[in-house]
Amino acid sequence: MIRRTRDKRSTDVRLTFAIPLDAHDGPVSVVGDFNGWTPGAHALVKRSNGTRSAVVSLPAGTEARFRYLGDGGRWFDDPDADWLDDEGGLVRV
Repeated sequence: MIRRTRDKRSTDVRLTFAIPLDAHDGPVSVVGDFNGWTPGAHALVKRSNGTRSAVVSLPAGTEARFRYLGDGGRWFDDPDADWLDDEGGLVRV
């Protein structure tokens, strides 16, 4: 799931990337061009609602490429991305 919310203190948009707790065993992070594709920079954190999530703020009107990276080097995509191809997902802010 990808949720967009306006940041009240700026013109940025907060993207919440969330997956079910059981989507992957072990740690998962969202990586993309917004963090230099750096594993662990935006680790998904366990939430009380049965998901794990991370928040990334981006300027309104931009696009970002991303994928999830799980323990053991397993890459996977979010079906809620605005666009999916062989290189992962694209989200428009």
